[in-house]
Formats: sequence, structure tokens, C-alpha cells
Amino acid sequence: MATTTDQSTQRETLPHGFQYDLFVIGAGSGGVRASRIAATHGAKVAVAEYAPLGGTCVNVGCVPKKLFVYGSHYGHDFHDAQAYGWDVPKASLDWPRLIRNKNAEIERLNGIYGRLLDRAGVHLIQGKAKFVDSHTVQVGDKQYTADKILVAVGGRPFVPEFEGSEHVITSNEAFYLEKLPKRVVVVGGGYIAVEFACIFHGYGTEVVQLYRRDLFLRGFDDDVRKHLAEQMQITGVDLRFNSVVKKITKLDDGCFEVTTNKDETIQTDLVMYATGRHPYTADLGLKEAGVTTGQNGKILVDDWNKTNVNHIYAVGDVTDRVCLTPVAIAEGHAFADTHYGNKKRNVNYQDIPTAVFSTPSIGTCGLTETQAREKYGKYGVDIYKTSFRPMKHTLTKREGEKVFMKLIVEKSTDKVVGCHMLDAAAGEVIQLVGVAMKAGATKADFDSTMPVHPVSAEEMVTLRTKEPNPQ
Repeated sequence: MATTTDQSTQRETLPHGFQYDLFVIGAGSGGVRASRIAATHGAKVAVAEYAPLGGTCVNVGCVPKKLFVYGSHYGHDFHDAQAYGWDVPKASLDWPRLIRNKNAEIERLNGIYGRLLDRAGVHLIQGKAKFVDSHTVQVGDKQYTADKILVAVGGRPFVPEFEGSEHVITSNEAFYLEKLPKRVVVVGGGYIAVEFACIFHGYGTEVVQLYRRDLFLRGFDDDVRKHLAEQMQITGVDLRFNSVVKKITKLDDGCFEVTTNKDETIQTDLVMYATGRHPYTADLGLKEAGVTTGQNGKILVDDWNKTNVNHIYAVGDVTDRVCLTPVAIAEGHAFADTHYGNKKRNVNYQDIPTAVFSTPSIGTCGLTETQAREKYGKYGVDIYKTSFRPMKHTLTKREGEKVFMKLIVEKSTDKVVGCHMLDAAAGEVIQLVGVAMKAGATKADFDSTMPVHPVSAEEMVTLRTKEPNPQ
């Protein structure tokens, strides 16, 4: 059975001269998976964690975010029901109840993670760990040694320093707001900023989103970026691009005034920053362990998640790889199989399906059009796309949730190398598109697949008209 620090700590060493085969720093998604799988393969494993189990995803990331997304749609759903014959009494929002229910679900998941570790026989050490040397980790006043050490500490929101930056919150605090603000300024242009702008707007908050460049969601397909911006603006989100916050002033009434580089002032009840994330490496003792880091403290790893120190590895958001929960889990599992399960394998990062839970949601897999033309040549790809009002809203007449779909096909092989869409069910659809793309599906395979009718996704297999080649 697993033990914790308030129980007996096994101190005897193993044949290799260390107390553990594997010591994992961080019990988030990647760390828990690596610990559990390594232990089931027979390794003696310890994992240290000072925060609630599950890391960012469970506590202040994917899970509570998706719950907020679900809740933000009900206001529209109640209104839309009228078009389908339902007379719904005027709804009221009990925000504290949402927070209580969310907290209860997160606590349930924390318990599940603990039981998974316990059943696997992993020794859970409660506290903040740091390196003493390359084989030794200190937690509190105790030191532990291990043959291999895996760093899986994740990351945290980053807020730049400027006049008034002490007044802002991040996504971490947004999940615990005591009351719903009437006005919010969201600063940032990544998927977290976009998702929270849509969440707050869905709950009835007046939202201004500021971003320092021409268009948000840099790195996504340009058509997707433009389409989402149009839909968000139609619904009433105030998008202001090429805008940078110069200062934030707290007013006498407790509200805030945001001043931008354009000398615009915006009065608001809350300012939320979603301007990137940095890894939790500052106080980890990586220098003492001899581990090399890169930009913003990210740990540099090879194809097998190994650092420059042969027996120290890293997975998840702390590395210079893809910052997604499923990727961290896959990396942790592959690490454990490779070193303790006699199943040498690593993670393939090609064609990872991903979703952004905006309104409408984004689903994307593979290359953007820009990337595809760079790889295969300006005229080496065919583009198929469509946009339409979803069937649900033919009765409601709701604007701002228009569907968009796009397939990118390599001409020489007919292989689908990119798929991008916006739709209420985009996250669900793109998962299976990812399976097809992993299997090497061609446009002919899509065309020969019988469509399901009537659903939005049938357009994926009925797209026939190529877009004109660029000039």
C-alpha cells in the first residue's frame, strides 16, 4: 500500500544504491500517469506534490473550464427553447452555487487521483520538492534518493509587470470568483483568453478582449481565426486588436480603469490576464542537478523526454514541447513503459487533434493552410471549405454561431493533411477526424464515406468544390 509523509517512510536502499527506482516531482496529469504505470510495472516509486492532486488540468484548467463552458451556454439555450415551443420562465443565476458544485467535483477528482496512486503502491509525499543533487530530492526536512527522477511540475499563468499589474487576476483566480462581474476586460490572444471571453459573455458579462497583435489565436489556421473573431463580434464581445495595456488604476468605487497604448480608457469590474504560461522551475533546484533550461525556464528534453542529465527526465508543460494534458499523459505513460515495462516507445506529436472551447468551438488537426503551402509548395495543396447556419438555429435565428469547415489536401497523394472547423460539437468531431488522419485517410476516403444526415459533420464527407489557387 502507498504511504504518505505522516506514515512510515521506507528508507532502505535498493540494489542500485538509491531508495527509489523513480522519484516524480509533481502529481499532475503526467506525473500521476508516470508514477502509476511505473509502479504497476514493478518499480518502487515516490511522487511529491504540495498542491491538490491532478495538477492544472483538474484544479484550475481543463476540467473546471469545461464545466464553466457548459454553464455559459444555458442562458442562450433557455432563450432558444422558445423557438421550439417551450415557454421558459425568466432564469436567474446563482453564481456561488456554480462555484460550490464545481469545487465538489474537483475534490471528487482529487480523491480519485489519490486512490489511483494508492492502489498502484506509489509513495505519495506531501510537500514541495527540490533537487539537492542529480540523484537527491528534498521535501521539507527530509531527503530522498532515486535512480531516476522525473520532473512533471507543470506551469503557471504569466503576468507581465506594469503599472497596476497587481490588480489583475489570472485563470487560476477566475475559477474561484465569489461573484460574477458585470464587466470584464480579458487581456490576451491565446486559447485561454478566447475561452474565458466567451465564458464570461455567455454568463451575461460585458466583455472587452484586448490583444497586442492584428488577430488572436496565432498559430491556428487564418480562416478559423477570422471566422471566430467575426462570430464573437456578432454576439457582442468587444474585440480590440493591436491594443496593449499601459496601466490599470483602481478607482474609489472599487472598479478599475484600463488605459491602453491608444490612450483609450475602459472602466471595468475585473481585469483578467491570459498572456501565456511559464513552467514552475524557478525554485526547483535545477542548477544543483545540472539540468539545462531554455526560454522562460522550460526544461529542454530529447525525443525520449530525457534532459541533458542521463537519469533526469521531464514531461508535460514544464518542457519545451506541446502544452496539452493528453500529451503530458502520453509522455508519462511512454516514459514508464520504456524504462520499467520493457516497452520502448515515445510520443508522436504529428496530427494532434485539439479543441478550443470558444463559442462556437474550434476543432483542429494537422497543418494550417500556411504550413501546408510552406511544406508542399504554394500550389501543392487543394483547399475545401464551407460555412453555414447550423440546423438548430434555422428556427432560433440566433446569429454568431455559424459553422465553418475546412479540409487541406496534399495534391500528389490526395492525403488529408489538415482539418479545421468551428461548430458547437467541434471538439467531439475533431477527435474522430484525428483517428482518420492518423490512419492516413485521403480525400477519396472522406468522399466515399456515407454521410450521417442531418448533422453538421456530414459536410466533412460532402465537400467537393476546390477553392481557387492563390494568385
